[in-house]
Amino acid sequence: MSRVLFLAHAFPRYENDPVGSFILRLAVVMQSAGFDVTVLAPSGPDLTARDVYEGVAVRRYRYAPREWETLAYTGTMSAQVNASWKGKLAIAGLMASSLRSVMSVARKRPFDLIHAHWWFPGGLTGLAASRLLRVPLVTTLHGSDIRLVNTVPGGRTMFRRVAEASAAVTTVSSWLGAQAAAINPSVRPIVAPMPVPTDLFQPTGNHIPNRLLFVGKLTEQKGLHRLLEAMSLMKIAATLDVVGAGRVDDQHLKELAETLGLAGRIVWHPLLTQRELATFYASAAVHVMPAIDEGLGLTAVESLLSETPVVAFASGGVTDVVVDGRTGVLVPPGDIGGLAAALDGLLGDRQRLGHLGRQGREHALALFGTDAVARQYSGIYRAALAKPKSGDDAYQVR
Repeated sequence: MSRVLFLAHAFPRYENDPVGSFILRLAVVMQSAGFDVTVLAPSGPDLTARDVYEGVAVRRYRYAPREWETLAYTGTMSAQVNASWKGKLAIAGLMASSLRSVMSVARKRPFDLIHAHWWFPGGLTGLAASRLLRVPLVTTLHGSDIRLVNTVPGGRTMFRRVAEASAAVTTVSSWLGAQAAAINPSVRPIVAPMPVPTDLFQPTGNHIPNRLLFVGKLTEQKGLHRLLEAMSLMKIAATLDVVGAGRVDDQHLKELAETLGLAGRIVWHPLLTQRELATFYASAAVHVMPAIDEGLGLTAVESLLSETPVVAFASGGVTDVVVDGRTGVLVPPGDIGGLAAALDGLLGDRQRLGHLGRQGREHALALFGTDAVARQYSGIYRAALAKPKSGDDAYQVR
């Protein structure tokens, strides 16, 4: 049985934690496909050094004084690093500690392949460890890391080195694949989505009329402000569940809702577990994704599995999930009036909502079901393991 080491800076901290849950899902799927997976992730408040999640061994490493270990799991790593010298010291500590931890794990229990999630910081650690241990590296781009290429000092050079040293570069959407190839034409990314727990996200047939759903971190890129502006233009007085409040400063969004006269129609929820989220997906009439340049949007997949149509901007990797007129509706990026019209049109046609929901579940099962993902990543791993182990460029992309 081949041993695989996952490197990730986001991974569930407790049962049903949504943070990095797609990494755990892939680990579980690959174990069922015959690979022995260990996950290496940073430490954080109240996290133990060793754990087991659904049969997957997890090792966490310390990288800074406890009060400084705030980079991982919050979704604010880039902002913290850019904002202060403390953040810069913490990221340096994280990268050094992760490499030490890889080497420590390898001494006790050698592995055959490294799978780095996000080229930064995991891919850089994977690059160094791959060369030191002479094992192949697979690097997966999830979206946020592509944006770092042009914002991190030396980002393009570092990305190129990670990509060219990887036996395979995978992306979770075709849009991300095109972005990676544009940055470095020598890279030929493989589009390989993460799995979604199809047994958890199920339709119930109890959709609440005129109830919208937004799920995500309340950053500018995720675009909740665009949805609020669209709601103020809609003819139907829809209500909205916002899931993800409190992860970043979102007071300005609550003030915008108040200014637009929407405060009484919105319920703000904190980050929820996957099981709690399943109820929201199944009961919403429409899931709205007003993000621009989203890497993929697994929340859209989770909604489609629940037979809830998705309305989104025709931007980024969401177009792999939302097929216009078949699983939801796509609107030109940033078109607030178009978003309002699309929502009015869907909410006013319950028969069409039901039709799109049923087709959406079929589409999601075909692309993101565990069997399909296991087959694809098994092939990627076996091809990487079959590459020669001699020469400085033995594992480079061809």
